[in-house]
Formats: sequence, structure tokens, C-alpha cells
Amino acid sequence: MSIRAVVWDVDDTLFDYTAADRVGMRVHLEAEGLLDSYDSVEQAIVRWREITDRQWARFAAGELTFQGQRRDRVRVFLGEELSDADADAWFGRYVAHYETAWALFPDVLPVLDALAASHRHGVLSNSSIRVQDRKLRVLGVHDRFEVILCAAELGVSKPEAGAFLAACDALELAPHQVAYVGDHPEIDGRGAADAGLLSVWIDREGVHTLGDAPGGPHRIASLAELPAVLGADTRFGAPSTFG
Repeated sequence: MSIRAVVWDVDDTLFDYTAADRVGMRVHLEAEGLLDSYDSVEQAIVRWREITDRQWARFAAGELTFQGQRRDRVRVFLGEELSDADADAWFGRYVAHYETAWALFPDVLPVLDALAASHRHGVLSNSSIRVQDRKLRVLGVHDRFEVILCAAELGVSKPEAGAFLAACDALELAPHQVAYVGDHPEIDGRGAADAGLLSVWIDREGVHTLGDAPGGPHRIASLAELPAVLGADTRFGAPSTFG
């Protein structure tokens, strides 16, 4: 049966999270007077990203709430036992800088336009509805999606099959009728494939690796390749060079 819907990851798939996070954190660290503690801006940003990854893994494992992982990111980064209110305030100041750098990837609007008539669209993110709903509105694409589901409210995170199946259920479609597009080779790519969806892994930088396996994700370098993977009847895109 043909693919009837596309479910999208948000951060680093539709939205250039990595670039926005780097710009926002650099400006924030300068404003907070914290750069003198590091040899370079890059060193500080790398440490922030490493702490973010560790605390996010704890959230995905159910050890922390969404807000809790934010607070612990701040506490570990600063090396201070901050109150919840102080941690929230610090993170809020960072977010204000981070949001000024929000932007879609340039290939997003063209592919959403190309697939608008042929496919339904949804979002599945390992974030929270409050965060992603607002982000999609600010970026001007919120109304492109029928459903927006996030791990914080679902109680299950990617790569667990239950997260992907919840998106299929929300669209009232079987997994084999749904494609999932995400940037992480395992959390998105392998997770969606194992759940029975058509899995499409967007690897813009070409720096990741993923072992070959039957039924694994299709790997593309640009969303311009997506219509060809879906077999969409559009004049947009080109065949994937990865298979």
C-alpha cells in the first residue's frame, strides 16, 4: 500500500537546532560572564552539548521530567546546587538568546509545498508540546501538520516503537502507510524502521554511520530527495543517492 502520511521530527530535521543552540549559547555565555572559565567559546559549547545529551538521555529513560532535565543541565554546567527557580531563570535567559537564531532549513518549505496535496503530515518529537507547538508557530509551519505529538506528554520516547505507533494511531493509519523523517540514525532512523514505518533518515552532513540491515532507513542528504523515496507524484526532488 502506498505511503499516505509523513511524520516529521523537528529539531535538526525541520528546524536548525544545532546552529540556533550554538549561537544562542555563545551569546548567553558572553552575557553571563562565563567565557573566562573556558579556553574558547567552542570548548564551552561542546561541554553544554555533552551535558544536554546526558540529561536528555535521563529524561528519555523516565528518570527526569522534561523541566527536570533542563534544570539539571544548568546545575551540572555551572557546578552549582541551584534552586529550581534559579535554574529555570538561567535557562530562560539562555532560551531568549537561542530563540533569536531560530530558522527552518532551506529545503523544508519546498518539500512541504511539494507534498502538501499528496500526503498528510504530522510531527513526533522527543520534546514537549509546549516547546514544539510554539516553535512551529514562530517558524510559520504549525498549520502544515494535522497532529503534533511529543514524548513529554506521550510518556514514551523515540526510539521506542510505542512513540511511532502513537503517531500512526493519531492519523488513523497503519505503520506501513506512514513515513517517518528524522535526523538521528538510531533514534529516528532505526527506531521508525523497527516500528514498521517507512523510515527516512536525513543526514545533511554525511558524518554519521549506520550499519546496513534489511528494512532499515532510507538515507538522504537533502529533503529534495524525499518525494522520490515516497514515490510521490511531484516534479520536485531527485532519486536518493544512498538507497
